[in-house]
Amino acid sequence: MSEGRNPRRMARFAAAVEGIHGVELLHRSADPDHHRMVLAYRGTPAAVVHATTALAAAVYAEVDLRRHRGRHPRIGALDVVPFVRGPGCPEVDALDASRSFGEWAARRGVPVFFYERAATMPERTSLPRIRSGQFEGLAAKLSSPEWRPDLGPPAPHPSLGAVAVGVREPLVRFNVNLETADPGPARRIAAAIRESDGGLRHVRALGIPLRRRGMTQVSMNLTRYAATGIEPVYERVAERARAEGVALAGCEFIGPVPAGAIRGLDSARLDADLAPEQILDLPGTGDGEEGGEA
Repeated sequence: MSEGRNPRRMARFAAAVEGIHGVELLHRSADPDHHRMVLAYRGTPAAVVHATTALAAAVYAEVDLRRHRGRHPRIGALDVVPFVRGPGCPEVDALDASRSFGEWAARRGVPVFFYERAATMPERTSLPRIRSGQFEGLAAKLSSPEWRPDLGPPAPHPSLGAVAVGVREPLVRFNVNLETADPGPARRIAAAIRESDGGLRHVRALGIPLRRRGMTQVSMNLTRYAATGIEPVYERVAERARAEGVALAGCEFIGPVPAGAIRGLDSARLDADLAPEQILDLPGTGDGEEGGEA
């Protein structure tokens, strides 16, 4: 969600999820430069939808995108709602959950785009494509017939924008920090490694300034970590950083990390902080469904 600077507000958003019976809040993270917060939680599909509507109501009551400026791409106050299936949760249940939340948001005047497994057309599978232009370009985007929302009004909500709702596989949010305030190296490295520009398969990457920390970051999503894992991505970033003459300043994982993605990984070598509660053992998640919001 599009808030990463106000601790009291973020505490209220987390409390909205924690207040729902049958839902377990797995992890929360926030960054003031990105100006976003990520909550991950799990439960039965019905409980997760209940928690997500409670969270959305809290966010919609407090966040106004007209006053929001951050480094992370966003189209909405509650920007993206992915539903991630546990091993005992049929895909149809996850799709029904995404549709249920989308209908709730649409009734509140927020345009809804379904993405990845929930996409209604092939060109909307990609979240970055939906987010392109961000909130500031959303009105012009929605004026095109090809970008008519799947649900909701054909124009952005004035203060809340739109929301992307999807069903996707677990991914790894992995960031590598660089010891330079110059955004050029991070942006060049991101362009060299992301799949959309001919880099590593299943890797999305952005180069982002972290002005409050006096450094920059290669911010990545590894969407198929079994095919392209953390270590080869880290090695490629490190190689490019050496070529740029820039030192690394540690790594970080955002939100839950599937246990399979870090099996055998030397986190000390990566200089990465990974809290035990971030590690999600997917085979043990039962018939629940994990929902994450950014």
